[in-house]
Amino acid sequence: MVISDIFRNVIQKKQFLSILILIVVGLMTIQGSAVFAAGGEEGGGGGITVIPDASVIIQIINFLFLIWVLNLIIYKPIRNILVQRKEKFSGLEADIETAESKAAEQDQAFASGIKEARARGLKQKEALLQAAADEEKELIGKINEKAQAELTKVRDQIAREADGARETLMKEVGDFAGSISEKILGRAA
Repeated sequence: MVISDIFRNVIQKKQFLSILILIVVGLMTIQGSAVFAAGGEEGGGGGITVIPDASVIIQIINFLFLIWVLNLIIYKPIRNILVQRKEKFSGLEADIETAESKAAEQDQAFASGIKEARARGLKQKEALLQAAADEEKELIGKINEKAQAELTKVRDQIAREADGARETLMKEVGDFAGSISEKILGRAA
């Protein structure tokens, strides 16, 4: 991913000259190593014999130039990208911490809100229960009064009917007594 970022960065900045220099330096390195490889003897020990001469200085200069070009083209952009990424991650971490603290505060506020709502709900419930109990007592009292009034009416009516029945029976007691005695004695009085 870092290499693709580097190539994208190079293409965006149009650093084709830097890429061309890198290719030339690479070719010079390959050419210089061919000079060292040509110095071996035929049929000898099978190794490469390196004889220090003026080409060593060219190779050292070539190596230093390659390091400078690589630092310019690859290492600095990579370091810059890594620094930017580190800054981005630290910013994101700070945002995460802020969001977590806000979420914790909101959670506490929500919990306290629920606690307060429950307390208010319990007070309202108790008030409603008390009002219902008072209304129930009032209704029961009214029903008792009404029942007592009806009971008194019914008792009075029963007493009147009983008195009426008693008076009627008292009037007819003589007739009943005569008919009972006729039936018992078997004759008319």
